[in-house]
Amino acid sequence: MESIEKKLRQAVDAFNEENYQVSFNIFKPLAEQGNAKAQFYLGFLYRIGQTVNQDYYQAYRWYLLSAEQGYAEAQYKIGLMHYKGQVVKKDFQKAFDWYSLAAKQQNPKAQFNLGVLYRRAQGVTRDNGKALDWFLAAGKQGYAIAQFTVGVIYANGQGVSKDFQKALKWYLLAAEQGHIDAQHNLGWMYYHNEGGIPQDFQKAFKWYSLAAEQGDLKAQFSLGVMYDNGQGVPQNYQKAFKWISLPAEKGDAKAQFFLGCMYEDGQGVTQDYKKAIKWYTLAADKNEHMAQSNLGHLYANEQTDELDYIQAHKWFNITGAKEKEEIEKLMSSNQISEAQELARMWIKKYKDH
Repeated sequence: MESIEKKLRQAVDAFNEENYQVSFNIFKPLAEQGNAKAQFYLGFLYRIGQTVNQDYYQAYRWYLLSAEQGYAEAQYKIGLMHYKGQVVKKDFQKAFDWYSLAAKQQNPKAQFNLGVLYRRAQGVTRDNGKALDWFLAAGKQGYAIAQFTVGVIYANGQGVSKDFQKALKWYLLAAEQGHIDAQHNLGWMYYHNEGGIPQDFQKAFKWYSLAAEQGDLKAQFSLGVMYDNGQGVPQNYQKAFKWISLPAEKGDAKAQFFLGCMYEDGQGVTQDYKKAIKWYTLAADKNEHMAQSNLGHLYANEQTDELDYIQAHKWFNITGAKEKEEIEKLMSSNQISEAQELARMWIKKYKDH
């Protein structure tokens, strides 16, 4: 007769290969016979709705049977369902109790989540020291989000003395596993010489690139700036334009301002004052002061073919620029009144929003 362990290996292999029907056919009878591992996997199949209809009640039932036998991953899942209030009432205390059982068995996800509970005072008294202990426990097992979190704690001095060397160490561990925020933060530290970390544009470029390729908007903007300045990489305005366009299109005000500058100057892209106005306006409406100022100057410049004294006056008015007085000499009283009204309307709609 085939051993139970051999059947479990076959079922797990099938599960990992996404052959869920085969895995279900093996797990179900073993789970019904009381095997904790099979019970956990059967619960997981119900949770993700593979082979069977998604059913959180059945998932909870099988997880609980497994957890009560001491299966750590099931204990973690039961804790998570209590934390989120899935099927059962949201209960941070029960989440804490189940996470604790799994954490004692070195389950890194449960250890990390215990840290979160201690930091947020959910189901337990706030204790930043114990939170850090659990984050460290998970981080030492290679859990990337825990490593990143430890880095943030040391970088910001949250309950501990600021220590940028320790922050760098933990960010590196997480970043090497592909953690996007850790990659961005490493880029920032190397670029800005933060906390005495030696400035290194090549390392900053490396980490910004990895985060940018994963879609991090902040890293994409920073990468564009590095291409624009030729920092850590040969200067390339076209690549700068490419990377800065991505966060600009997602609504990032600084990127929109920068894109406006590139269109105005014809840097990395064909000069286009209409597009410069478009991007400046998007940034200006988010209270990007330099974009507002540039709009005023662009509309006041006869050489751009976008001459509009009313719009120029509006933006100079909004920014409090002295150029407003000079432009008024070229305007009629009606034009000045119209510009002032436009400025009032803009301030009412956008200022401090």
